[in-house]
Amino acid sequence: MLGGTLVTKQTGPGGKPVNTLLVAKKMKLGAEKYFALLLDRKSAGPVAIACSQGGTSIEELAEAYPDRIVRVPIDPLVGMTDSQAKTIVDALQTSADKADAAALIKSLYKLFSTRDVTLLEVNPLAECEGMLMCADTKLNFDDNAAFRQKDVFAQRDSSQEDPREVAAAKYDLNFIALDGNIGCMVNGAGLAMATMDIIKMAGGSPANFLDVGGSANESQIENAFRILVSDPKVKCVLVNIFGGIMKCDVIANGIVAAAKSLQLKVPLVVRLEGTNVAEGKRILETSGMKIIAAEDLDDAARKAVASIRGK
Repeated sequence: MLGGTLVTKQTGPGGKPVNTLLVAKKMKLGAEKYFALLLDRKSAGPVAIACSQGGTSIEELAEAYPDRIVRVPIDPLVGMTDSQAKTIVDALQTSADKADAAALIKSLYKLFSTRDVTLLEVNPLAECEGMLMCADTKLNFDDNAAFRQKDVFAQRDSSQEDPREVAAAKYDLNFIALDGNIGCMVNGAGLAMATMDIIKMAGGSPANFLDVGGSANESQIENAFRILVSDPKVKCVLVNIFGGIMKCDVIANGIVAAAKSLQLKVPLVVRLEGTNVAEGKRILETSGMKIIAAEDLDDAARKAVASIRGK
């Protein structure tokens, strides 16, 4: 396995490189259970999920055994109580020692709460030699807590990630690669999703989600462009900015600087609205660059799709 490529449902068809192997003692597992801790919007806090069946995906468990899944909301100011731990152990229907099982569940919650974990999933939580064992565990950590969890984030293996997403993070940009051919640069996650939707409605396909945030400077804009055009699939770049905290003239200067330094060879469609929009449009119009101006989001999407089709 070491040095190879692992392909699973989680990795997608491209797989992930195997750079490290974790070697564990071989154990003979008995009954398999499911246990998870995650953040729950409905209860506005952590929730524990337990099921007396495990070893397969929670979606399949929920479909096959909906009556066996127990959810226990936890007050983050109080923590997991002994009563809640007992409820979870009862839901697991384990033959292991109940006191030891409750202690394990509370220890897992302590890990969840003190390490800024957003998801802790143990599947299976298996019976082994009269006790419960975490036979396979997945942990997700809050990126915003990296400054508190330095030892955890020091173990990050960026080779497992898209290099463009890694590069974007260095410049405080939010980037997610997609499969289309229209590169999108916007400010605000909601605007990014709306832009991708309208591109699809216009008959195009977005190549990415790239959010420069509300306070990007010219350097960040230039690096955002650099990341966008590094993808050979990108045949057009659509910039959709609504200037609130972000100023349109700053965006415009960044766009012009990026287009010149990168010698942009793909069509560039820009829609600006909001703070300092008149000055932003003037900067674009007098830049000498081939920039396709758009009046609104629908117009921008149509022009981006048309530029690829040569219309």
